[in-house]
Amino acid sequence: MRLTVVGAGYVGLTTAVCFAHLGHEVKVVEKLPHKVELLKEGKVPFYEPGLEELLLESLRKGRIDFTTQLSEGVEFSEVIFICVGTPQNPDGSADLSQVEEVARETAKLMNSYKLLVEKSTVPVNTHKLIKRTVERYLRKRGKSVEFDTASNPEFLREGSAIKDFLYPDRIVIGVESEKARKILWELYKDFNCPIIFTDPATSELIKHASNSFLAMKISYINMVADLCEKVGADIKLVAEGMGYDKRIGKDFLRAGIGWGGSCFPKDIKAFIKMAEDHGVDFSLLKEVDKINSRRAYQFVEKVKNAIWSLRGKTLAIWGLSFKPNTDDIREAPSLRIIPLLLKEGALLKLYDPKAMDNFKKVYPPSKDLDYAQDMYSAVKGTSALLILTEWEEFEKADLSKVRELMELPIIIDGRNIYNPEEVRRLGFEYYGVGVP
Repeated sequence: MRLTVVGAGYVGLTTAVCFAHLGHEVKVVEKLPHKVELLKEGKVPFYEPGLEELLLESLRKGRIDFTTQLSEGVEFSEVIFICVGTPQNPDGSADLSQVEEVARETAKLMNSYKLLVEKSTVPVNTHKLIKRTVERYLRKRGKSVEFDTASNPEFLREGSAIKDFLYPDRIVIGVESEKARKILWELYKDFNCPIIFTDPATSELIKHASNSFLAMKISYINMVADLCEKVGADIKLVAEGMGYDKRIGKDFLRAGIGWGGSCFPKDIKAFIKMAEDHGVDFSLLKEVDKINSRRAYQFVEKVKNAIWSLRGKTLAIWGLSFKPNTDDIREAPSLRIIPLLLKEGALLKLYDPKAMDNFKKVYPPSKDLDYAQDMYSAVKGTSALLILTEWEEFEKADLSKVRELMELPIIIDGRNIYNPEEVRRLGFEYYGVGVP
C-alpha cells in the first residue's frame, strides 16, 4: 500500500520505517527542513535500537521518502497517519494544535477520498474535532469530497519500539465506516496478533486507560516497597510472588525511583483532566501521580541517610535517561533527583551510555557537575555510586574494579539491578529500594 505519515518524531518515524520494512511505500511529511535532510541521509535524530538500520534498508529499497510539503503527502496516499506531537498544557490537557493543523491543511488540499488516522495519543472524541474541521474547510472550498477518520493508537515502548511495532500484543483500530475498516484490515491483516475493531472513541480511550493502568501498577509496587523497607521484607520476592498470579502478571512490578518519559507523565495527567471535564472523579490516578512524584525526594533521603552530610561529597551517577536503551530524558527521575542533590551541596560525576548530550542541554558542565567518559571514570574518587537507570552495561560492571576506584564503596541502587548479598560480599555497603 501507499501510506503517508505526518510527523517524523518518535512515533511517526518508527511507524513509517516499520511500514516500509514490511513492503509498503511511505511518504513522511516533516516540517523541519534540517530534519528531513538528516533522515534522507539515513540518520535518525534520536537513539532507538535498530531504527537507523531499518531506515537505511528502506532508503536503499526506495520504499520511504521525506518531504516538508504536506501537499506531497496528501497527493501520495489516501491513508494519512497523523503522528504529530500532543504536548501537555499547564492544566494537564493535551495541546492538539498540531493535530488541528494537519486536519485543517489536509482539508485545504484534498480532492479525493482520504482516511485520516490518529496515531498520536489524543483525548477521547478528538476524531470528532478532526471530522468537523475537515468538513468546515471542505464546505468553504465548495468541495464535496468523501473522507473518513479513524483511531489507531500506538503502544510503542522506547528502547524496544521496532519489536513492539512488528510483533505487537494487539492492534486497536477505531472506525466509523466499512470502507475505513476494510482499508485498515488490509494494512494489518498479516500481523500475528488480535486485531480489535471498535468505534473511534473506544479506541482513543484504550490508549489512555492502558498507560494509566501501567503507571498505577508501578506506583503500587513502589508504595509496597516503602512498607517492605519499614518491616524488613524484600520487595523483589513480594513482586515475584504477586507476579505468578495470572490475574496480576510479572510486568511493571519492579520497584524503583518512579516512572518518567514522554508517555506516562503526560498521559496520566491528560486522563485525569479528561475525566474531570466530564464530571468523573479520578482521584485514584491523582494519588498514583503523587506517589511517583515523591520517589525522587525519598531517594535523596535514602542517599542522605547512607552518607550523612552531602555537602562537598563527590557522588557518581550512573544513568540519566528515563529508561535503558533510549537517549530520552523527558520527565526522567534524574531530572528531579540531581537538582535535589546539588541543593544539598553534593558534587556530581554523571555518566549515561546515550543520554549525556541531551542532559548537557539542561545541565551544562559546571564546578559542581561533570560528565565522565565511561562508567569507571565516573566512580573514581567518589563517596557513593547512585544508580538511576538500569542499563545492561551497569548490571555487567566489574564491581571489584568499581570498589577499588571509589573513595568509599557505597552503592545506592535506585533500580535494584544488583543482588544485595553478592554486592555486600564484595565489600560494598548496599542500599536498594524495598530490600533488606
